Amino acid sequence: MGSLGTPLPIDESKLHAFMNHAVGDMGAAMHAVLIVIGDKLGLYKAMGDSKPISPSELASRTGTSERYVREWLNANAAGGYVTYNPDAATYTLPPEQALALAVENGPAFLPGAFQIISSCFNDQGKIEEAFRTGKGVGWHEHHHDLFHGTERFFRPGYIANLTSHWIPALNGVEDKLKKGAKVADIGCGLGSSTILMAKSFPKSEFFGFDYHSQSIELARQEAKRDAVEDHLHFSVATAKNYPGSDYDFVTCFDCLHDMGDPVGAAKHVRSTMKDDGIWMIVEPFAEDATEANFNPVGRVFYSASTLLCVPASISQEVGLALGAQAGEKRIGEVVRSGGFTHFRRATQTPFNLVFEARP
Repeated sequence: MGSLGTPLPIDESKLHAFMNHAVGDMGAAMHAVLIVIGDKLGLYKAMGDSKPISPSELASRTGTSERYVREWLNANAAGGYVTYNPDAATYTLPPEQALALAVENGPAFLPGAFQIISSCFNDQGKIEEAFRTGKGVGWHEHHHDLFHGTERFFRPGYIANLTSHWIPALNGVEDKLKKGAKVADIGCGLGSSTILMAKSFPKSEFFGFDYHSQSIELARQEAKRDAVEDHLHFSVATAKNYPGSDYDFVTCFDCLHDMGDPVGAAKHVRSTMKDDGIWMIVEPFAEDATEANFNPVGRVFYSASTLLCVPASISQEVGLALGAQAGEKRIGEVVRSGGFTHFRRATQTPFNLVFEARP
């Protein structure tokens, strides 16, 4: 209906196309819950050998109920996540899906993303209230699945790219790290990026900072398990007050846009670096033009930004709220406002932009 109650003409073919699209979204949304369940119960990992399996066999292998498993398998088959052999009444997780769903730390591992989505549903009421009031929702105020899901989602990308592609794309950084450098990782979360660098460059000393104390505690536990705690130190601190000076290398992974005062953070980074230091900033992939991000990846990032990134920034001082699709131009403006004179795109992936900043 129009604003005055006047019926608007309807193109039935366009309506049917949209309804089909929406039904697909309904199925995807419902199935997202099943992916989280399958991940937490080990159902995908139990099918990771890509051999046919019956519902009863999978239930036995995972200590779950056959009737629930059978329905779960049918939902996965309907969505193309598993294949079904009607003659044998068996299901198979193809190798490609197995890589994405069953291989933890593999380059295509996806369940962490669905764990993030699960946290968003848990926190829907908080975000709804933020829409009404304009207030923020701090990272620490979210469901715990967000912290763990974020770490599991980003870790495969860091493993695949950080030391093999991103750091080598920065001028002179790899050599410094090999010889021994002082490194600060700001907004380190559960520490995946910091630990990976510490394992790859044992002669360097690393300091991971995050304002979320629970994440720092988990990061310390992981550093101990990986036996890198002799040259890796985690502390609770914000991007504007983390301690130390004379850092050779500073990193921010997928977090600058979440900060309430990213310009203030950039100024602090500059003040703690050596004059020949380098700042690596990893941000979600985004074009500068808003409409250029209207694609499947942009849809994910804009949705995450609405539910997570913008509320996190608004909850802090200043609350600049860059959003996850800020783009290279806007990030460059923030970095230069912080006192850096050199800013360039060093490399990229379909999901990330990697920037190099120098004093």
